Amino acid sequence: MTARLSEHYRTKVQAALRESRGYANAMQIPRLTRIVVNIGVSTDVDRDALKAVTDDLARITGQRPIVTKARKSISNFKLRQGMPVGAKVTLRGARMYEFLDRLVNTALPRIRDFRGISPRSFDGSGNYTLGVKEQSIFPEIDPDRVKRVQGMDITFVTTAGTDGEAQELLRLLGMPFAR
Repeated sequence: MTARLSEHYRTKVQAALRESRGYANAMQIPRLTRIVVNIGVSTDVDRDALKAVTDDLARITGQRPIVTKARKSISNFKLRQGMPVGAKVTLRGARMYEFLDRLVNTALPRIRDFRGISPRSFDGSGNYTLGVKEQSIFPEIDPDRVKRVQGMDITFVTTAGTDGEAQELLRLLGMPFAR
C-alpha cells in the first residue's frame, strides 16, 4: 500500500515540475528524500521528561526516536559530553509521505492565527526547516496529558539544487507557504 501523497507526487507533481522547469531527464526532477523531526530539551530535565518527549515524538511520527547526546561539554550551560539533549527521528519512504500529509492537512491548520509558513527558511541547498512551537497541534497528542509544552524542528531534505526548485516542489506537495 502506497501513501496517498506519494502517489500524488508520481502522477501530478513530477509532470508539473517537468513542464514548468523543462527537465530533460526524469532523474533531474527534485524529490523529497527524508524528513527529520528534532526535539531539543534543556539540560536540567530528568529522565521522566526525556521519556515523555520521546513518547510524544514516537506517537507523532510512528517511529521510535533516538536520543541525541551532547558532543562536547559547555560549562555555561552546565552541559557535559554525552548528556542527553534531545531526540530525533528520520523519516523516509511511505512514513515520510504519511507524516507530511498529516502535517499539511491536520496539524498546521490547527495553529492559532495560521496564515501560512514562511518561505524564508531555506538553507541555500534546497532544504527547508520549519519550527513548530508546541507538539499539541498534532492530533495524536492528548493536550490533557502534556506535562510540558515542547517545540520541534522539522527539516525537509530534497534533491533540489536551488531554493526555488525546492519551494516549488514543497508547494506542489501541499505546503501552505505565505504570500
